[in-house]
Amino acid sequence: MFKKEITLLLSTVLFVSVATAQICTGADQTEKYIPYLKGKRIGMVVNPTSIIDGKSSVDSLHKRGVNIVKVFGPEHGFRGDVGAGVHVGNSVDPATGIPVISLYGKNDKPTKEMLANIDLMIFDIQDVGARYYTYLATMHRVMEACAENGKELLILDRPNPNGYFVDGPVLDMKLKSGIGYHPVPIAHGMTVAEYAQMLNGEGWLANGIKCKIKIIPMTNYRHDTPYVLPVNPSPNLNTNQSILLYPSLCLFEGTIISQGRGTMFPFAVLGNPDLKGKYSFSFTPVAIKGMSETPLFKDVTCYGLDLRKYDVNKLRTSKKVNLRWLIEMYKSYPFKEKFFDFTQSKQMGNFDKLAGTYDLKKQIVAGWSEEQIRKSWEPKLSVFKTMRQKYLLYK
Repeated sequence: MFKKEITLLLSTVLFVSVATAQICTGADQTEKYIPYLKGKRIGMVVNPTSIIDGKSSVDSLHKRGVNIVKVFGPEHGFRGDVGAGVHVGNSVDPATGIPVISLYGKNDKPTKEMLANIDLMIFDIQDVGARYYTYLATMHRVMEACAENGKELLILDRPNPNGYFVDGPVLDMKLKSGIGYHPVPIAHGMTVAEYAQMLNGEGWLANGIKCKIKIIPMTNYRHDTPYVLPVNPSPNLNTNQSILLYPSLCLFEGTIISQGRGTMFPFAVLGNPDLKGKYSFSFTPVAIKGMSETPLFKDVTCYGLDLRKYDVNKLRTSKKVNLRWLIEMYKSYPFKEKFFDFTQSKQMGNFDKLAGTYDLKKQIVAGWSEEQIRKSWEPKLSVFKTMRQKYLLYK
């Protein structure tokens, strides 16, 4: 009995130590890849989330003598000081003197000329696990460019804060865009390295070409491990709450409902001026440089839902995109014909492209229940879940 209790105690201690062990990102494991960089001319696809021990990975590796010849910046720019959807130009980084090439402007894919003096590319960007997020489309194009020009891509893996679930309609490729690049659901439940393996394995790069990739995986990470990002992944995902709500709330970018852009709590509130009297909570979007300079309903009071204190553990328990808010807002909004009409404002997106299907909008308008809507996502969602398994690096 005593031995059994000791064994039980030791197994409990081991479980707790593993469960609470600190996640170590690929980038932080410098001893595993800096020797590999020696003697090579390096290109880096990075943004402010690309850190080593809390400092910019470009600055850190540059100081360690790594020969970084070019930096490639995605949406929001290399240093993350550009608003959503704003094109970014090429420049020279004042801190290091390294040329910075924008992949969110004139070019969205590295050219042969850009890669000519590069021996190895590094991709180190934090994703948030939602199909709408543009960085996986950037990785796709970088992988294609590397494959076409015989360059290897080193991926420094990072946690997916929404990696605990897979849910949503699988993208209809007729709706392919920068906010939906691959036939995956809204929440794909994969890290960037796992996703890269899927791009290669499923032949999704142009003409089925394969990119030579080398991965530095994380330690102490599981898909259901809660992870608070040390750096905001983009200007309008500035809290852990907003990151966890993002897979559910980004759908509202294709509606007349504000998601709080123009406030200091975007993707944590929902509202519209025409909902006055139906909701007591209110907020007023204003111009905020670097976040949202021309937000929907600028300087007009909006009324709706305050989700800043919503218990996100409910999302972790359900492992589902929350459709109830979308259904509720549509039912509450008095001018139904305007709800999805993106011609009203440049600040509204195309709902069908965000949803990845033509059906969801029609289902909401027709008054379908959440259960009915979810059934329509099958069997494609289950097929994706099965396919995804062969590319996973973590449990």
